[in-house]
Amino acid sequence: MEPNGITKILPYLLLALIFMVLSTSVTSNPLCESFFQCLYQVSNTITSDFVFTQNDTEYSSLLQSTIINLRFSTSTTPKPLAIITPLTYSHVQSTILCSKRFNVQIRIRSGGHDYAGLSYTSLYQTSFVVLDLQELRSVKIESDKNAAWVETGATVGELYYWVSQASPNLGFPAGVCTSVGVGGQVSGGGFGTLIRKYGLAADNVIDARIVDANGRLLDRETMGEDLFWAIRGGGGGSFGVVVAWKLNLVYVPDKVTVFSVSKSLEQGGSSLFNKWQYIGHKLSEDLFIRLIILPGLNEAGTRTMQLTFNSMFLGNVDMLIEIVTDSFPELGIQESDCSEMTWIESILFFDGYPKGASSDVLIDRGHKAKSYFNAKSDYVQEPIPEEKLEDIWKWCLEGDKPVLIMEPHGGKMDEIDETSIPYPHRKGNLYSIQYFEQWQDDSTESSEKRISWMRKMYENMTPYVAKNPRAAYVNYRDLDIGQNDNANNTSYLNALEWGRKYFGDNFRRLALVKGGVDPDNFFFYEQSIPRDYE
Repeated sequence: MEPNGITKILPYLLLALIFMVLSTSVTSNPLCESFFQCLYQVSNTITSDFVFTQNDTEYSSLLQSTIINLRFSTSTTPKPLAIITPLTYSHVQSTILCSKRFNVQIRIRSGGHDYAGLSYTSLYQTSFVVLDLQELRSVKIESDKNAAWVETGATVGELYYWVSQASPNLGFPAGVCTSVGVGGQVSGGGFGTLIRKYGLAADNVIDARIVDANGRLLDRETMGEDLFWAIRGGGGGSFGVVVAWKLNLVYVPDKVTVFSVSKSLEQGGSSLFNKWQYIGHKLSEDLFIRLIILPGLNEAGTRTMQLTFNSMFLGNVDMLIEIVTDSFPELGIQESDCSEMTWIESILFFDGYPKGASSDVLIDRGHKAKSYFNAKSDYVQEPIPEEKLEDIWKWCLEGDKPVLIMEPHGGKMDEIDETSIPYPHRKGNLYSIQYFEQWQDDSTESSEKRISWMRKMYENMTPYVAKNPRAAYVNYRDLDIGQNDNANNTSYLNALEWGRKYFGDNFRRLALVKGGVDPDNFFFYEQSIPRDYE
């Protein structure tokens, strides 16, 4: 054979050798071999660069890398056949086409904070792969247009960092936990300290790129307005794989002001909470005051409930004190309670970084300490009667380390129609509640104890929260409120109860979009949007 002939076929011999090693290292499972051969053929790429099987040394560390909730990281937790970390959009397309061809389910992970672990495990399927988007993480700021293209695998912290580097007067209204993936945050709504001024993260999406069930890469124009509507708040993973979002960036002043003031029940915490219920959603839209409620010790050393008023104001300290003194004088805010800082510094403040920390920590891809945790959510539409608060504190004290986080709505949220995007919890909602408890003990008994407390707390709160339907926030995924039984039993009617809790009357439209863009229900998981047809 001519030397130049050998040179020509060497790349193909190398690819074939790599595929043979990959196939034999997975298992002797014919499904696995066929699936990986398909990936190799369709992607026309060395698959070992982005496909990690259970026999690869990187597999375990990669799987664990962004799992935050240790409840879904046990030896008995179902594991994927492989973790696929696409380096290009074509890798995403290849994964979808091959998964569809061989009936391999995919789970889509961007940041790993999924409260039910559904982005990296499955209750029903044994043949599934994780499509982990953490390598698709570029952030491109268009300062002249007050916009940014952000790939799904970037963290919220990376987005914040690069926005602040482009301009000190640009920000973005997303959540306070900076290690959350942009994809998960935006697809379910996304609220944080700017919610009352600018609405949700999903309210500020102006374009997107998605790979659909047919492997097509679409943007807003080519996907159409129905699908574009559905992916902005309809929950991730039901309609396709969003690989990038174009976001509207918002104005933030040179300085913002923050404070955290704590009061125990013995210091009048109940009356302060009661007052906050009536005014928290009515304050200036520049002012965000949330409540964090958890057990603590009073001055006598007795266990009690501690209420922390945690706030960010888009302005200086003098303006803040004037507003709070006028509308919430009972809180007794003093200048010494407040700190002026830049918007990016406030991001570090709310995420619990020590004072003086560099914003560079937002781009080191570090993740929060792992723990076991459980959570639920509610929305409140009428103030809880003050005389009933003692019951709520008593229920909280029956738990070990429960946390109630209450986020005010109002402001911009009242101005946006509930059908604008799938997130429906707009005008008429005073605040949301997240019930949260975490622990470190890995025993089954410990987990069951906490989960049992949470369910009891949730049941006890029924009279005081939204009704018909009782509402929930899809980004705090909760399988207790209902789930799809299997891929063949996902009708709209079967899912109506839990679907309306997340999406209200928007659920029907989501199901119709699903029926149109994914009629074979390829993108299925325990709470994926079911199909419905006209």
